[in-house]
Amino acid sequence: MTLIMCVVLKNRHNLKSKEIKIFQNELKNYYDDNFFNKKSFVEIAESEGLNIIFVDNEPDFMLYKNKIFFTLHGLNRYKPNKKFVVVDMGAVKFVANGADVMAPGIVDAERSISKFDPVWICDEKHRKPLAVGIAIMNSEEMINKNKGKAVRIIHYVGDDIWNFTSKSK
Repeated sequence: MTLIMCVVLKNRHNLKSKEIKIFQNELKNYYDDNFFNKKSFVEIAESEGLNIIFVDNEPDFMLYKNKIFFTLHGLNRYKPNKKFVVVDMGAVKFVANGADVMAPGIVDAERSISKFDPVWICDEKHRKPLAVGIAIMNSEEMINKNKGKAVRIIHYVGDDIWNFTSKSK
């Protein structure tokens, strides 16, 4: 039996240049890059408590608790090199199913991560994005602690946002 996920978008509209500038500044602050420019077609839509930001019709970013996060689609498109957490292969199955990241499963973390930063999770072997979350610890704590929750997951492989494609718009 095939299960079809459906993401309902509400209030999809173009962002004003002032709003785009705010998002670009936040991205620059976290990742040292803008990822899109003035010529990009940028829209926002509501979906199940999140605001998804579309860049040139692709669901690349989302707003969660007034912070901008990459979607997994955006991570695969832009390939940022900051704010990542690397988990061991034993944690991959759990993270890919939406489980929060525990400190013992972390093998590395990019050094600029502070508590409450948006972060993305990848596996140690292929460095493929698995999930997006909020840091509960800073990078030093993530690497050195042997217990405790390090990242709260908000988006992961297989969830509704992951299954959303530009073809369904």
